[in-house]
Amino acid sequence: MAARIDYIFTPVSPWAYLGAPQFNAMVAKYGADVKVMPVDLGKVFSVSGGLPLAKRPPQRQAYRLMELKRWRDFRGLPLNLQPKGFPVDAGLASRLITATRELSQKQALDLSFAIGRAVWAEERNIADAETLEEILNECGIDPARLFAAADSDAVKAAYDADTQKAMDIQVFGAPTYILDGEMFWGQDRLDFLERAMAKAG
Repeated sequence: MAARIDYIFTPVSPWAYLGAPQFNAMVAKYGADVKVMPVDLGKVFSVSGGLPLAKRPPQRQAYRLMELKRWRDFRGLPLNLQPKGFPVDAGLASRLITATRELSQKQALDLSFAIGRAVWAEERNIADAETLEEILNECGIDPARLFAAADSDAVKAAYDADTQKAMDIQVFGAPTYILDGEMFWGQDRLDFLERAMAKAG
C-alpha cells in the first residue's frame, strides 16, 4: 500500500526549495500518495512561537545564512542567500499550487519547486501575477484556468483549511512532512522520512 504523506510548506521557504528534488524523487520511487499543502506560514508562526526572519535575533539570522550555504553546496542547487524581493507575499502562489493539485500531484510538486527556484535562484517576484503566469507556462500549466481557480471561493477555503489543519496538528515550520500521523520537520529529515516510507510500502 502506497505511503500517504501530507506535504506542508510555503513555496517561498528556501528549505522547501532545497529539499524538493530529493522529496520529489522519493515520491516517485515509492509511488507515494501526496497531498501538496501550501499554507500561510505567518499564521502558523503566530500560534507556534515562530518569528518572521526580520524579527529573529541577529545570531539566529547569521547562522541561518551559514546553514543555507552549507545545504546549497551539499544539494548542488543554485541559491542566492539574500535574494532581492524576499520576504514576499506567497498567498497567490500558494493558491495556484492548491488549485494545481486538483489537476495533478506531480504538476503541483513541479510548480512548487519552480516557484521556489524563481525566488531563490532566479530572483523573480512571485507576488507578481505576470511572473506567476510565466512560471505556469514554463511548467506546461494553463494560466487562465489556474488563475480563475485560484481566485475561487473553493480554493481560498481549501488554503485556509490547510493552514488551520497545520495549526491543529501542531506544525510549526516548513517544510513539514506527515506520514501516517508521524511528523518530519525540515528537509534535513528526508532520510528519516524515506526509511519510514520504505517500511510503509
